[in-house]
Amino acid sequence: MKNYEVFFDLVGKQKHLEKINQELAQPEVWSNHIHTQHLQREKKQLEETIQKITAVEEKKEEIEVLLELKKEGEAVEQELASSLEAFEKLLADLEMETLFIDNDDDRHAILTIHPGAGGTESQDWAQMLLRMYLRYAERRGFKTEILDILPGEEAGLKSATIRIEGSHAYGILSQESGVHRLVRISPFDANRRRHTSFAAVFVYPEIEDDIAIEINPEDLRIDTFRASGHGGQHVNVTDSAVRITHLPTGIVVQCQNERSQHKNKAMAMKVLRARLYELEKKKQQEKLEKLEDAKSNIAWGNQIRSYVLHPYRLVKDLRTRVETSDVDRVLDGDLDEFIKASLLLRYQEKQQQDKKKQASPSP
Repeated sequence: MKNYEVFFDLVGKQKHLEKINQELAQPEVWSNHIHTQHLQREKKQLEETIQKITAVEEKKEEIEVLLELKKEGEAVEQELASSLEAFEKLLADLEMETLFIDNDDDRHAILTIHPGAGGTESQDWAQMLLRMYLRYAERRGFKTEILDILPGEEAGLKSATIRIEGSHAYGILSQESGVHRLVRISPFDANRRRHTSFAAVFVYPEIEDDIAIEINPEDLRIDTFRASGHGGQHVNVTDSAVRITHLPTGIVVQCQNERSQHKNKAMAMKVLRARLYELEKKKQQEKLEKLEDAKSNIAWGNQIRSYVLHPYRLVKDLRTRVETSDVDRVLDGDLDEFIKASLLLRYQEKQQQDKKKQASPSP
């Protein structure tokens, strides 16, 4: 379990980074691809954290200087207010990092969106969610790649899969897994009636070679089909898109983003490995929850957030009770308030579980 004192130990992190750099400088290290990959990911994470801690310290010193100038009668109110605002944002970003407690939190993410029952209404809502997450990724400086998208007949989409690359992408976006509910006056209803739509979001950690996921080729059914294009010279005239069905679990993944069938198959396999890994984690977690008898109502628990556009305007998270009336800002990708509250709730629940384990008598 992380604690704040260890996390903000700048000297300790710098020494650890130096140790990793020394290890990476040894030629023999590069013969172990998995270990090298782990070291490089840890190095990048440390460098980013050190940069953030340093920026907070520098901004803190700047504020202290401005406060001294203010005491001496200098007119620095505007500059001081600007520095305080920047300091609060830097500190908030850094505080979020102390809440990443899962071993997979620092991995990249694979996010899928599926509309619920309701036809065009839910498909349009799924399209709105896709835009929201792409905008959120853009705000955080994450790199995104749409791996697969299936448009709806009239509007919206039937499914979408995107890869999101960035610092703690999975740790952040894992809090968005669940059912999202929209209430609004339907733009597709001539009678202007109010409709409720649902869409499910699932987030998986992207699995690299450092975790072995055994997949029996005999358990796979691989189909190829012609990828959808934009028309004209961009029409794909070959069966380059790939759909893979994992027969034991019924999991189906597909990719049509690349023009090469080989590349689409490789990316589809990566998505399949991520989903199988997350499925195994979920099974293990369910076993623990049954042992602790701490499982709540699953049906309600799957619905994580409501977005109401009519008769009033409100976005409310059903887990943390965080809410805002600025619906447009949220749908434009400003999700940090919701995600941070959810990460904090997870952190607190983990602490409670650890206390229960410590208090339980040894077998």
